[in-house]
Amino acid sequence: MSFKRGSFETIVEREKGLNRSLTAGQMSMIAIGGAIGTGLFLGSGFAIGFAGPSVLVSYAIGALTALLLMGALAEMTVAHPTSGSFGAYAEFYIGPLAGFLVRYAYWSAVVFAVGTEVSAVAVFMKYWFANVPGWYWIVGFSAALIGVNAASVKVYGVIEYAFSMLKIVAIVAFILLGAVFVYGAPVSSGVGLNNFTAHGGFFPHGVKGMWFAVIVSIFSYLNIETIAVAAGEARDPQRAVARAFRSTVFRLVLFYLLTLALMLAIVPWTQASTDESPFVKVMAATHVPFAAGVINFVVLIAALSAMNSQLYITTRMMFSLSRAGYAPARFGRLSANGVPTAALSLSTSGIALATILTAFWPAMAFGLMMSLAIFGAMFAWLMIFVTHLFFRARYDGPALSFRMVLHPFGSLLGAGLMAAIMITTAFTSEFRMTLVYGLAFMVVLVATYLLWYRKRG
Repeated sequence: MSFKRGSFETIVEREKGLNRSLTAGQMSMIAIGGAIGTGLFLGSGFAIGFAGPSVLVSYAIGALTALLLMGALAEMTVAHPTSGSFGAYAEFYIGPLAGFLVRYAYWSAVVFAVGTEVSAVAVFMKYWFANVPGWYWIVGFSAALIGVNAASVKVYGVIEYAFSMLKIVAIVAFILLGAVFVYGAPVSSGVGLNNFTAHGGFFPHGVKGMWFAVIVSIFSYLNIETIAVAAGEARDPQRAVARAFRSTVFRLVLFYLLTLALMLAIVPWTQASTDESPFVKVMAATHVPFAAGVINFVVLIAALSAMNSQLYITTRMMFSLSRAGYAPARFGRLSANGVPTAALSLSTSGIALATILTAFWPAMAFGLMMSLAIFGAMFAWLMIFVTHLFFRARYDGPALSFRMVLHPFGSLLGAGLMAAIMITTAFTSEFRMTLVYGLAFMVVLVATYLLWYRKRG
């Protein structure tokens, strides 16, 4: 197989037709918007339960992994901006089977992730409407966001920019208000940095609990890779990707670690749960009028924003699969507005599953959807690092405007961390289903490829 730059143009050519309407600013906001969602606003309750105050270390490890991932992905995206993104890179630089597995694993992960976001919407709406069945909200909000994604990528970009800006403003306000509250709290109030060690120490469940929480942190950072997929519809993808990388990762690290530190200082970690957002509990503890209601509105917007982003990315991944010949041709067809509407319809299947789970088993809906979603995401992240190693060895095109530093150590470290985190899921009762589902799904995918697509080839 030839690895000349011109050869990759066949992949770019087959994925043509999408409208290049996204600006550099929208690209940055899309990346932030996708990664600041339920993983932070609700999933952090899971992580705190695992690790206690040492969840800060857990999220720092997740942040390091995300930083390495974005470096590898940004370099490949600057070279080849296309909606197939890391799935197309794996296909070209490793082989067709790798591209097939990465795309389908990631597509399934984000389909389930959409289900986690919409399950969280039902949880957040209980704050105001405790007696209304959660699936009512799932159906209503889902219909609205499907409409946004079906309109055009320009409409999607505008809506997602607004969602993300609101989240950023709210998080900055939360950090400022929380810092003032912690600084001014009396010693006897039970608020302060002493909460980091007052209830069983900084590592109440040991290093093991801290490491288990890394699984949730990876889920929280999921969708940071949206920037690479969106590059296929950007006006100036090379500049937009480089700019987004430099701003997005560091903002995320700052937001995640500061907000978690303030939550732990204000409310003891022993009160963390997923019956409502930890952010809402913290705002309620400050007794600032209407603060809890306002923050609940913000976390609702955050869930809708992440869901909006996930519908976008999973639709484009199915579009790429279809154009590569790995899914029915109808999923690669575009509407008059340049939207793959058939792929969008298929990608809403996670919403249907979340609706059923929330209607019949509301207490377990969010946790189950998260455990199912996380395998494909971790596999895709692992393969991004592996693909980058192949990319560096085989790319012979023009000099790139963005290069990942510390090569090959960065990609090797990232791949090692992801492999270790994936194996860890087998040792946690909460995520044991992740590996069971994931390995079975991979066997089915490999068998499908070998028996069908390889024969066709």
